[in-house]
Amino acid sequence: MHRRTLGRTGWQISEIGYGAWGLGGNQWRGHAEDDALAALRRALELGLNFIDTALAYNEGHSEQLIAQTLKETGATPYVATKVPPKNRIWPAQPGIGLDDVFPYDYVVECTETSLRNLGVETIDLQQFHVWNPEWIARDEWKKAIEDLKKAGKVRFWGISINDHQPDSALEACRTGLIDTVQVIYNIFDQTPEKNLYPLCQELNIGVLARVPLDEGALTGAITPETEFDPAEFRAWYFRGNHKQLVYDKVNSLRADLEPAGLNETLAETALRFCISHPAVSTVIPGMRKIRNVEQNMAVSEKGVLPAPVLEILRRHAWEKNFYS
Repeated sequence: MHRRTLGRTGWQISEIGYGAWGLGGNQWRGHAEDDALAALRRALELGLNFIDTALAYNEGHSEQLIAQTLKETGATPYVATKVPPKNRIWPAQPGIGLDDVFPYDYVVECTETSLRNLGVETIDLQQFHVWNPEWIARDEWKKAIEDLKKAGKVRFWGISINDHQPDSALEACRTGLIDTVQVIYNIFDQTPEKNLYPLCQELNIGVLARVPLDEGALTGAITPETEFDPAEFRAWYFRGNHKQLVYDKVNSLRADLEPAGLNETLAETALRFCISHPAVSTVIPGMRKIRNVEQNMAVSEKGVLPAPVLEILRRHAWEKNFYS
């Protein structure tokens, strides 16, 4: 497992990390909790040393399962979590003030809850789970960062940027208070490359690339006939004609890639696309089955994609927002 430096933290983290949203279980169905825990254990065995979770993932259940697994295995990965918006609105909406989303006392309270859930005295990386650039001049969020670091309860701080809005965190990055950003980055959404990634490289800010498989679209497994549990998040994400749109786009992508002769799955190509950008510190797919862990972890050994393949993928950027 190859490792990369997570910005100014100096941490050497596995370039394939573990996205633990699915581990929480409430918005992801079709898997047993035991299977997901076995997948996490296997990932740790294979050298993964970075896990991204959130207090909002089934109200802390994901954090608690991670703590349980680390206690059982003795593994010591870096663990990142997030403060959920107090109003429980994702993404942050224009015109809604900081007092409704991240008031000082609430940020401290959530951090204390995550500390208990994770069973640690210090959170490696705490993140705001949404962001609104309208808050940039407010002092409360800055004071929360500074006070929690000073108290030894948080080592480093980041922002999980709103869906498909990479430029919304540029000014926050320039404050010097933000050590990492988490952003949607995949073959379809390449927008972080324009402004966010160059700034992160300039300021030595770590980058966590999330949704590398576009909620499963870039596995190639979604067809017009695919059905999801009505209670699962993806039943909403792939609502209406979204499955047909994805199916058509993926078929076009596969046709263009065929002459390259990569001899790998589309999911592997999608993950390699993410780690091909030098600004990316780690990519954090959700992995709820051991076979997915083993396949995804092996991508690190394959390395970055050849320039001609990247050029093909550049042509498949797709401006969409299935979250809206």
